[in-house]
Amino acid sequence: MAKLTQLKNKIGVAGPVVTIVMDGVGIGSHTEGDAVWKAYTPTLDMLMQKYPCVKLKAHGTAVGLPSDDDMGNSEVGHNALGSGQIFSQGAKLVSESISSGEMFNGAAWKDVVENVRSNGSTLHFLGLFSDGNVHSHIDHLKAMVERAKTEGVKKVRIHILLDGRDVGETSALDYVRPFEEFLDSLRSPDFDVMIASGGGRMKITMDRYEANWKMVEDGWHTHVLGEGRQFSSAEEAITTYRSELGVIDQDLPAFVIARGGVPVGTIDDGDSVVFFNFRGDRAIEISKTFEGDATFDKFDRVRVPKVVYAGMLEYDGDLHVPSRYLVSPPCITNTMGEYLAGTGVKQFAISETQKYGHVTYFWNGNKSGKFDDKTETYEEIPSDVVPFEQRPWMKCALIADRLIEVIKSGEYEYIRANFPNGDMVGHTGNYEATICSMEALDLQLARIIAAVDEAKGVAIITADHGNADEMFEYDKKKGAIKTNADGSPKAKTSHTLNPVPCIVYDNCYSDKYTVKTGDFGLANLAATTVEFLGYEPPKMWKEPIISLK
Repeated sequence: MAKLTQLKNKIGVAGPVVTIVMDGVGIGSHTEGDAVWKAYTPTLDMLMQKYPCVKLKAHGTAVGLPSDDDMGNSEVGHNALGSGQIFSQGAKLVSESISSGEMFNGAAWKDVVENVRSNGSTLHFLGLFSDGNVHSHIDHLKAMVERAKTEGVKKVRIHILLDGRDVGETSALDYVRPFEEFLDSLRSPDFDVMIASGGGRMKITMDRYEANWKMVEDGWHTHVLGEGRQFSSAEEAITTYRSELGVIDQDLPAFVIARGGVPVGTIDDGDSVVFFNFRGDRAIEISKTFEGDATFDKFDRVRVPKVVYAGMLEYDGDLHVPSRYLVSPPCITNTMGEYLAGTGVKQFAISETQKYGHVTYFWNGNKSGKFDDKTETYEEIPSDVVPFEQRPWMKCALIADRLIEVIKSGEYEYIRANFPNGDMVGHTGNYEATICSMEALDLQLARIIAAVDEAKGVAIITADHGNADEMFEYDKKKGAIKTNADGSPKAKTSHTLNPVPCIVYDNCYSDKYTVKTGDFGLANLAATTVEFLGYEPPKMWKEPIISLK
């Protein structure tokens, strides 16, 4: 592993350098719907007023996404924070591979297609059904369906996971209706294509970090076994569930499309399956389920069809999950974690289950495990398996408890933590709960910075993207908040395009550097961190936001 070079004019921080990621906490418009601004947060308010606060870009090209119309997300945000660099990310990688034809000329796609052609079987596509561009994009799905037809595939079934999180909370029919028209335009006597099953992304299939394998089990029974409530179409399922339950898209129960009581698209021996999400965290478990051998013990799969399975990307590069993938992921190298480990700097990373992988796996460039067991410690606080709006404080107090212990111990030079509140509760669309989540986080910030002062350390308080800062959908043309039929504000559950704060909390060493003004993004924080630690940033990293005197 490469090592860092010590600075001659180093700041000389005696205590630890602590990075605090307030997940999903952007800088909003300070209007109604901005739960960050609306919440009672005296500590955060004080920090932003009294200490240097730089606005960082956390979306679009600043984190490797195709355009600045693309929302950032926790995966690419932590990649940038941990690597100090900008790499082409999931959506952009896949789009480039499709447009160049590289995907369709690859071995994985050829395996998938040849399998169904030779067996006269079915090609299944499973994934998040929207254009949110965080986990997937419906245009990628459409391109693959079209290509399958041109390559002689006779039967395609599509299993849709409804979004309502990275897009409007009740926008499912805005995708289903035109997609059904798209399928109608392709359907012919030689090409049998239709939606076969579905359900909300927070109900089935897309669990992450093994927080709730029951979601994956329910998805397996829906997509593979064809078990569940039957409907004649996806539209009928969506409208029926909305009428009966009043829930938003991400929480819609599973459904199966059937004809005469028979599911139209179970997954059987000889079939091929493509999981078309490009983001890894919510794709790993279902991939393990399809590829797991007889030792798989997460739940009873009942029937395990022999299929050719492929993911859009390799979701875990160390564990090689899945074994077959359509597009190679970005090769993220020269990360801060690797350099610090090579230099012998002791590191500590902590979060609760929902974001534990972000301060470890994603932070380290999509790498499982540690660079050095001797100098790195990772700690996971188990998340509650309850709807986040019902417990909006989540595990922030327990994370803070442990973080304070570690700061006071003097054992670690660099510490990083993620508080998921603003993102996970923000995604529920519950404005009041999100305000509560911010107030809970603020209480912990006050405790943490006191410990940083006591240890004569420095804290970099930032976020990976916005979310809680914009909880209502806004009609730009009308210049007003969108409303529901009853006149209430229409909840926004997706991330935002807003910048995020980067607060440099330092009561001991501020005379030894200045905080720059300029155009910065999340990738600038790695160099900033190692300069506080007393080292020279590698040349390939983005510049630090501080200038040493």
